[in-house]
Formats: sequence, C-alpha cells, structure tokens
Amino acid sequence: MSRISRPAGGLDRDPSLRVRSRSTVEVVRRVVGYLRPYPALTAGTIACALGSLASALTYPQLTQFLIDDVIGARRPDLLGWAVLGLAIAFLARDALNSLRIRLNNTLEQNVIVDLRKDLYGRLQRLPVAWFDQRASGDLMTRVLEDVNAVERLLIDGTEQGTVAILSIAGVSILLFASNPVLASVAVLPVPMLAGGALWYSLTAHRRYRAQRQAGAAMGALLQDNLQGIRQIKSFGREVQEDGRFGAQADALRRGTLQVMKVWAVYNPAMTFFASMGTVLVLWVGGRQVLAGDLTLGGLVKFLGYLAMLYDPVGRLHTLNQMLSAARAAGERVLDVLDASPEAAVPRNPNPSRIRAKGAVDYEDVTAEYEGGRRALHGVSLRAAPGERVALVGPTGAGKSTLVNLLPRFYEATGGAIRVDGRDIRGIPLDELRAQIAVVSQEPFLFNGTLLENVRYGRESASVAEVEQAAKAANAHEFIRRLPEGYETRVGERGIRLSVGEKQRVSIARALLKDAPILILDEATASVDTATERMIQEALERLQSGRTSFIIAHRLGTVRTADQILVLNQGRIVERGRHGDLLASGGIYARLIHAQNSISDEVSGFGDRESPPCGNLPIRGDCV
Repeated sequence: MSRISRPAGGLDRDPSLRVRSRSTVEVVRRVVGYLRPYPALTAGTIACALGSLASALTYPQLTQFLIDDVIGARRPDLLGWAVLGLAIAFLARDALNSLRIRLNNTLEQNVIVDLRKDLYGRLQRLPVAWFDQRASGDLMTRVLEDVNAVERLLIDGTEQGTVAILSIAGVSILLFASNPVLASVAVLPVPMLAGGALWYSLTAHRRYRAQRQAGAAMGALLQDNLQGIRQIKSFGREVQEDGRFGAQADALRRGTLQVMKVWAVYNPAMTFFASMGTVLVLWVGGRQVLAGDLTLGGLVKFLGYLAMLYDPVGRLHTLNQMLSAARAAGERVLDVLDASPEAAVPRNPNPSRIRAKGAVDYEDVTAEYEGGRRALHGVSLRAAPGERVALVGPTGAGKSTLVNLLPRFYEATGGAIRVDGRDIRGIPLDELRAQIAVVSQEPFLFNGTLLENVRYGRESASVAEVEQAAKAANAHEFIRRLPEGYETRVGERGIRLSVGEKQRVSIARALLKDAPILILDEATASVDTATERMIQEALERLQSGRTSFIIAHRLGTVRTADQILVLNQGRIVERGRHGDLLASGGIYARLIHAQNSISDEVSGFGDRESPPCGNLPIRGDCV
C-alpha cells in the first residue's frame, strides 16, 4: 500500500532520493536491450567500422612495399601502382567511415527517442506520492541529459568497444606474425595499461555520481527559482538566491573538477606507457635494422601496426571514462524505469463509456503518511448521486487527503471506497478517473492556447462545445475580448491570466469533461469578492446533477450543501446540514461565528488583540 508523502517543500527535496547503486554489468545489460529493435542498423554500423579498419590495415603493408620494393629496389614502374593502392585504401576507409557515421547517427537518434519515450511514459504512470519527494528539475535532467549519457555508452560503446577489441586482437596477431621479438617488446606496457584501466573503473563511479547529483540539484534549484521569480522579487531575495545558486554551481564545479583532475592524471599516464612501448620498439627495431636483420620498410610497417594497436587501447580508456559517467546516469534513468506504476489493476484499452450514477461510499477508510502516522482514522460517509458534500475543518485535518483517495492519487491503507457499489481498487484507473473532475485552488494551465486548455477536458470537443462550456463557466466574455480570442496563448502555468480567469478556464475544462463526480478543492479561495461571485455562479452550474465534494474555508459557500462534514485530526467530528450544525453549537457553529466576527471587523475596520478562534478546541487554522 502506498502512503501519502508529506514533502518538506521544493527547497529541501533531495534530487538523488532513492537512486540505488547498480553494477556496471546491470546498467549495460539493461540499456543494450534498446538495440534489439534495430539489428540492421547495429550490424551495419559495426560492419562499416570493421571494413574501415580492414582498409586501414593495408596501409602499413603497402608502405613497406613502397619503401623496400619500390624505392629501395629503384622500381619507378611500380611507384604509381603503390601510390594508387594507398589512395584506394584511404578512399575505402573514409567512404566506409562516412556510411558508418550516417548509420550511427540514425541508430543514435532512434535509441534516444525510444529511451526518452519509455522514461516519459513511466513518469506518466507513477503515483502522485512518488513525485512528492522529487524535484521536477531533477526529473527533467534525467529525461534530457542522463538519457544522452546512457545513449553514448550504448551506441559509441557498442561500436567503438567492439571495433577496438577486434582491432587489438587482429593487430596483435599481425605483429607477432611479422616480428615476434618486436611484438614481445611492444606488449611490455600492457600490464600497466590494464592495471590503470582497472583502477579507474573501480574508483571513477563515485566521482561521476557526485557530479551527476550536483548537476541535478542545480537544475532543480534553477527551475524552482524561475517558477518562483515573482516571489523572489516581491520578498527582495535576489541576493540570497544568487548565493544559493552560486553554492550549487560551485558544488557542480568541484564535482566536475574532481572528475577532470583524476582524468588529467590517468589519460596522460596511459598515453605515456603506450609511448614507452613505441620507444622500446624503435630501440630494439633500430638495432635489428642496423644489424641487417630487419629492413627499414619492415620497421616502418611494424610501427604502423603498433600505432593501430595503441590507438584502440587509447579509445578503450576513453570508453572507460564514458562507461563510468554512463553508469551514474544509467542508475538515475533505471530508477524511474523500475519504479512501480500506480495501480495493480491494468489500464483498460477499451474504457467503459457507461456514465456512473455517482454514488460514493467511504467505509472505515484509513490513510497514512510516510513513516506510519495516520492521516485519516476510520472515516465513513455516503454521498448519494447528485448530492453535495462539503468538507470543512482546520488546515491539516485531512480534507484534501480524503478527496485525493477517490481518484486514487494516493491509496487508502484500510477500509474501502466504492463508486456505484464497486470497490475503486477493482476499477481500471482510466475508467475511474473518467468519472471524476477536479477543480483545485491553484488551477494549472498548460503553455498553449485557451482553446487547447479548455479542450483538455475532452479532446474531441468542437469549438462550439468549447465556447458553450466557457459561457457556462463565465469565461467566454473575457476570452472574447482578448486579441486572439480562444487562440491566445496563456504562457507558462497560465501566467498571462489572472487567478480568477485561470479558475474559470479550469471550470470550463471540468464542464467539458462532464464527469458525474466533482471535486472542488478551495476553488474560490484566492480571488476577490466580485470574481468569487462569478466563479460561484459557474460552480453552481458545474455541480448541477453531479455528486460534489467541496473543500471550503469560506464557510458561506457551503451553506446549501446536502451534507457538511467537519474534520479534525483525520476524523469526522460533526456531520449534518448547515442549520442543524449551527443549532448544535459545536465546532462548525464556532467556525461560522469566528468568520462572521472577522467579516464584521473588516467591514468596520475594527481591531482585535487575539485571533478570533484562538480558543477553539481544534488543531490548526480555524478557517
């Protein structure tokens, strides 16, 4: 059973939360699976690389022929053929390289798209609780940057690694076949190269992981600050935010420098050991030439093959660095791909078109926060089809938790919730959520047009249906006055609209969805009185014929509810209609009295020394 997360807030969330360590073998095994849909591209890329290598291998042999059998033997009649052979070898090498690059790029982009689609698809299907403790900026880094790092391992590692290993094996055979003594000298640095590569592989992962975490933390902070730029300016916190971003940027700088510092020692050291092999070959080979045991062309040929031995060794060192970086990125990608999706019941490919009647029953429902603390204690209620149920009480009483269990944004840890007598745990999520519309306190609009945002309620809706919904939501008039009308772009999170305008657009969206069950979570809490009146009119139309759950702190908006439930500390402590609860003189009556007192003081510019409901026997804010 999933529990309800209580995030500390965007500033305190750890972007690296729950990213478990994985072995290099596991990461490579998982990501290599993305090559399976493209066997022809994969094989073609490797074949072109091997063909290019084969063409390059002819160069040392032709060079020896040119030096010993053409120049040394003074055969000008063979010079043209030798040069032509070299030109053909280089042409074949570069033509195959050109084809390899094209195939490689196609394969690369296909794999990136597949991996990103899988990652995004899994994000769409994870439960809300999973996101509560993860910064959105960090998740963006995983989809954009970490996928690239994993892809580089997958494509470049597969191609370059395969070719490098085959090159080393093939060239080693040619070296020992042409001159066993020089070949034995040439491989003397190999133990040092292998030891260095092993040390780097075993130690680099920690450095790359720290660098990735620092980069993710900086990305998360950047996104938070860009979204909260108005709050930063209104509180005059620019200097402090400069400092916070500077600290994160400095952490990324230190992590990157630590990676680079070790690479700055490792890479030149490996190059030095390889160069010492060349020096030893020149020393021993030079003595053989001077002694007449080896021709000059033979020495040049051997040096050509030796370069082809050390070059793939150098590429393996670079791949070793790439592998360490990709392992750290792969852990973060696999952390998302392996997360459990939000329901045991599979989504129905052919969701039911039957409209629910709207009867909702909570039977002894409990819910828990992460850590085991109870959020709801044995809550039971029944809402008949078309009934309006108001939820009131202090902040933290469990109102939002109660309604969030209905669309299964969170899972109840006990009891049962039924819609039309069916346990919601047995209803596929797409069918369940098709029956529920939500209008929240902070309406979210996508960065598109007003038409697209309203039509989000029902994608197939016509323009006329969109306009009809907007009219019912009291949104059509302000939309019509905009320069581009329904084609006006609203900006990120609807920033170009007022709070009241955004709320009316969200109501139009809910109207267009036409769901039989409605959740209104403080839908009029953030607007002025005149706008509230317009929104309230729209909400009255929206609630007509629908089972409605209304969370409200402004108690005047729930007077006409069929049921009013007063929650406190996760329990329903009072229930009834407005008049009955008012006559009983309980918590609800005191809340009404407190709000009326505040209204009287505001209208008369009065003053009080203490909060109007400071003595009420409830925890949290009284309104």
